[in-house]
Amino acid sequence: MERTPDTPAPDLRGKIALVAGATRGAGRAIAVQLGAAGATVYVTGRTTRERRSEYNRAETIEETAELVTEAGGTGIAVPTDHLVPEQVRALADRVDTEQGRLDLLVNDVWGGERLFEFDKKVWEHDLDAGLRLMRLGVDTHAISSHFLLPLLVRRPGGLVVEMTDGTAAYNGSHYRNSYFYDLVKNSVLRMGYVLAHELESYGGTAVTLTPGWMRSEMMLETLGVTEENWRDALTEVPHFCISESPAYVGRAVAALAGDANVARWNGRSVSSGQLAQEYGFTDLDGSRPDCWRYLVEVQEAGKPADPSGYR
Repeated sequence: MERTPDTPAPDLRGKIALVAGATRGAGRAIAVQLGAAGATVYVTGRTTRERRSEYNRAETIEETAELVTEAGGTGIAVPTDHLVPEQVRALADRVDTEQGRLDLLVNDVWGGERLFEFDKKVWEHDLDAGLRLMRLGVDTHAISSHFLLPLLVRRPGGLVVEMTDGTAAYNGSHYRNSYFYDLVKNSVLRMGYVLAHELESYGGTAVTLTPGWMRSEMMLETLGVTEENWRDALTEVPHFCISESPAYVGRAVAALAGDANVARWNGRSVSSGQLAQEYGFTDLDGSRPDCWRYLVEVQEAGKPADPSGYR
């Protein structure tokens, strides 16, 4: 594995960020990496120490906030269901009262891993699950932007990061798992593009960002491994060799937030691997996985699993 020098973390001290959907996975890692750069980070989600969401998983937003603070920032947990406008309005009011502005909004709400069915036609897919998937993956982002962007446009330099799965180039030529999954992930790509136009006159920037094959908590559990021994899964899933830790996309968001010229990305669809090449950060192991290029050039080309030249 090629190891490359890492660049220093950006200095985000004094920045106010909000990560919507920060209970676990990419959202949690993004919040922590923003904290490592010194930011104040509001973290939201439905699972708290007193109440679990329909996922019924153990991760909580309080834990995420604590991890942000331990990393060097200030983590603030605010229980929020982003499908409930009144709760998101209250969230915006709280940020306004406590900070008076918002510098960075990360729309990462998802919650659909257990709802979509691989390779099921629209008439075969469970309809209720599909419609719930669309509400969780699309409506939450729209509701969050509606209430939180007025805080972000108060002064130039605000940044919105829309989190999805797949770049515009990849998704534009690939069927993504199912009718409902495909619609959600491509809708988010369009959201980033539209927000870029709506924010530009305020000096704001909107970017759509995708991780690669991410070693989330649920992915590791599915494969029966941990972050420490994830390579043990390569025996059964060889192409997992291109996978990346959630911290990688977290560092991508931190790099964007610390870029004084971030407006050059306005309206763009980017990946963690692409931004690593641009900004010089690495994954936790010192590598720079380039998943989306690997998928096309190696996995889909039917070549043996080999990350050489791709991380």
